[in-house]
Amino acid sequence: MRELRHRVFTDLFRQYVPAESVEEQWDLAGLQKVLESDWQLHVPLAAMVQQDSAVGDAELLEAILKAADALYQGKVDQVGAEVFAGFERSIMLQTIDQHWREHLASLDYLRQGIHLRGYAQKNPKQEYKREAFELFSLMQERVRTDVTRILMTVRIQSAEEVERAEEAVQPHYANVSYTHADFDQAAAAAAPAAGAADPEAIALAVQQRPEAEAAAPQPVRRFGQKIGRNDPCPCGSGKKYKQCHGRLA
Repeated sequence: MRELRHRVFTDLFRQYVPAESVEEQWDLAGLQKVLESDWQLHVPLAAMVQQDSAVGDAELLEAILKAADALYQGKVDQVGAEVFAGFERSIMLQTIDQHWREHLASLDYLRQGIHLRGYAQKNPKQEYKREAFELFSLMQERVRTDVTRILMTVRIQSAEEVERAEEAVQPHYANVSYTHADFDQAAAAAAPAAGAADPEAIALAVQQRPEAEAAAPQPVRRFGQKIGRNDPCPCGSGKKYKQCHGRLA
């Protein structure tokens, strides 16, 4: 996981600090903002450059990788290496499974329209190989980024924090009461107009309520005279009913 993590942060670093570039081309403010908002890493890159003008991109990248390793190791120390390793495997398998299914769907979509490359005087087979490889590389990059982001930003709570959170939630549900609509209606019907009724009497009324109160199904009624299959169709077409509107019945 260390190599995977270092590759992700190196690629991110090179987006804001291109290789073989001068300091005027660096976007350290944007890089710091992304590291803090997306990765929970606080690395004072701009301050490092201001304090020492001789600091190069290699030193800045090394500072980011050290901060990432320290944050990761802190999470491992909270739960133990064995427990966190199991969590890593679970996240890796789930992420690969999700992105692999998306990759297969993308390949199927590409296969359906790759023959159109022939109109541009291109070999559809070669174009399919090239674009499929690009899609596979993109899938690998997404897997690395998603797995690293989850492992770096996951919040681990101690047992005391979980208990305090549960205690804070319990008072909100202390006064919640659950009622049944049918029981309330039966209780209101059984209660006398002068005052409240005996609870036992209300419960007895609910139990003795007949199930036949539901509306009974009504028989189907036919309006008008029944038309035979060999009778002339009422529409006036001159055909038999079974050969005209009778076919739709």
